[in-house]
Amino acid sequence: MKILVMKKIVNIMSYIKKNLIIILGPTAIGKTSLAIKIAQELNTEILSSDSRQFYKELSIGTATPSPKELGKIKHHFVQHISVKEKYNIGRFEKEALLKIQALFKNNDNIIMVGGSGLYIDAICKGIDKIPEIPINIRKKINSEFEEKGLEWLQKKVLEIDPEYFQYVDKKNPQRLIRAVEIFTGTSKKLSSLQKKKNKKRDFNIIKIGIKMEREKLYNRINNRVDKMIENGLIDEVKSLMSYRKYNALNTVGYKELFDYIDGENNLENSISMIKQNTRRLAKRQITWFKKDKEINWFNEKEFDLITSTILK
Repeated sequence: MKILVMKKIVNIMSYIKKNLIIILGPTAIGKTSLAIKIAQELNTEILSSDSRQFYKELSIGTATPSPKELGKIKHHFVQHISVKEKYNIGRFEKEALLKIQALFKNNDNIIMVGGSGLYIDAICKGIDKIPEIPINIRKKINSEFEEKGLEWLQKKVLEIDPEYFQYVDKKNPQRLIRAVEIFTGTSKKLSSLQKKKNKKRDFNIIKIGIKMEREKLYNRINNRVDKMIENGLIDEVKSLMSYRKYNALNTVGYKELFDYIDGENNLENSISMIKQNTRRLAKRQITWFKKDKEINWFNEKEFDLITSTILK
């Protein structure tokens, strides 16, 4: 079976000249190092599709590539905007496609790497234009959320759009509110709006998925969180207190430490929550990617096999 997958990738790359090679998988699995290795061999550049790494103010908590890694290969869409900017998936699709076309002028192969499934789909399939929702609806839902809390919001989304609820970040109120306001304003489910006829791209797309035994992945996640703390994550979060109102900071690794700084939790429990929420994030990512039949899956021990297959 693995040989057939390898042959399929080689045949596709030899038939269509321009290739976007996407390295994907759950958080902490080693996508960055593999992407850099392949990019070096292909003498090409890397685009990030990790939405958490877009923001210039965030570094340690988002596992942004280190200066040393960034120095090895030119990266795009890494720390290119501020948390204060409004940035959405539609803007990413437009900007990333323009960058891909520009890079294809000098490269037959380009690498994209990340674990944000929606952002990867935006490049591979395109996205629906989400209807504008009247401001009064948005205000009403936000008011209800402030009054009734996150649990009410979670139950509401589960009720109106159970499919979306399966893969959304259930701890992110902004994404949950978005589902409720769209349903309230249009009577349509957000999950259904995200399903449509795929847009045709004028380049080939090869998806390489990295998998790992759950226990090993979870240990990697726990160890990485400990390393983040050692590298100064707490100080990074303290420096961002004035930005905490922005949605970009409502993410794993930051919101838990805001609670610690506010005195609502102790440090040990806050670190434990970061590990737990990161493991949950990885589980959601795996669930999302498993639905994609176009992904060619490799074990993390097969990094050399992946590289040699692509480079044939």
